[in-house]
Amino acid sequence: MDHLILEAKRGDPDAFSALMQSQMQNMYKAAIAILNSDEDAADAIADTILICWEKLDQLKKPEFFRTWMTRILINKCKDIIRKRKRYSFVEEVPDVSVQEEGFENVEWKDALNCLEEKYRLVAVLYYVEGFSTVEIGKMLGMPDSTVRSRLSRARRKLAQEFV
Repeated sequence: MDHLILEAKRGDPDAFSALMQSQMQNMYKAAIAILNSDEDAADAIADTILICWEKLDQLKKPEFFRTWMTRILINKCKDIIRKRKRYSFVEEVPDVSVQEEGFENVEWKDALNCLEEKYRLVAVLYYVEGFSTVEIGKMLGMPDSTVRSRLSRARRKLAQEFV
């Protein structure tokens, strides 16, 4: 991946495309966990890709690309949530899924939906994306101890809901 990052930093659009494609599933998992909407997740991912392309020259160390990209994605997701709060809808349109999901995906989404956003975000970054508590703390601008306590609370909430 470092090779793709270096090529993309030199302006190679094919390398950047391959790099983004390799990160697409990770970005989707994080965005859907935060936003709970395929459309909003797609918007956040598209905005993230654009910003990554425009600001890739600002990335100092290629080994931190994934953390840098995830931080941008989280900020875009938070922007979408803020915009949602500004608008109040008179009536809600039911969310209908076009594709059939596997049982385990439905179960995982239900589990995540019982968590508040701040706990869901940390849980996804830790368990799904594989970031350490230190890395998550840096991404979210909070102490490592706060990340660990949010993970602990997320685990307790999940245990209460599903035991």
